[in-house]
Amino acid sequence: MDCLRFLVKGRVQGVYYRKYVSKKMNDKKIKGFIKNLQSGEVEVLVKNEKDLNIKEIFDILYEGSPKSEVKEVDMQISQENIEFKNSFEVRY
Repeated sequence: MDCLRFLVKGRVQGVYYRKYVSKKMNDKKIKGFIKNLQSGEVEVLVKNEKDLNIKEIFDILYEGSPKSEVKEVDMQISQENIEFKNSFEVRY
């Protein structure tokens, strides 16, 4: 199954961005994970399910946390074979 990969740029590390996004994604029953990258960006992978609302995901990613400052969110479809749990999680 393919997935959607989002790369979030801006002030998104050290500002509880992953915690806020993870909670909102779980509230919406979206499956996937979020993790910090060495580059200072954040990577988000989402299981591509038929009822997935991509605009809703962009809204969550741009909103972030109160102290975050998202400048850009890029999305691509990935054919990677990734194991998703039945929830949205923070990975390290």
